[in-house]
Amino acid sequence: MSPLRDALQELPSAVFADLLESADAYLVVLDLPGVTADTTTLSADRGRLSVEARRQKNLPSGEDFRYIREERSLFLDVDLPLPPDATGSGASAEMDRGVLEITLPKRDAAPDQTIPISSPEGV
Repeated sequence: MSPLRDALQELPSAVFADLLESADAYLVVLDLPGVTADTTTLSADRGRLSVEARRQKNLPSGEDFRYIREERSLFLDVDLPLPPDATGSGASAEMDRGVLEITLPKRDAAPDQTIPISSPEGV
């Protein structure tokens, strides 16, 4: 099994992940419920993909609620190994309704790069 596939299986149980491959790229799909593009940071550096994501939760407004028990928290901070032929150069990502899709082109060298995250307008 590839190191990236192994690492994806070790993610927290609240995060579901898929790994897809085409002739030109890898696609990593992460289900991150409640997470937005604004609360997520991605970067590719030295053969690793770093993902930092957090779910923002808001208490109901106008009510005097407080947490008695909180089990829905999500803060993800992982470094995933990239396949040897994947690169952060030219990588792209899209977040839509808590589903993060990261496209990593296949190339020889992987320079350091922050990966921008787009989201559909109005979401």
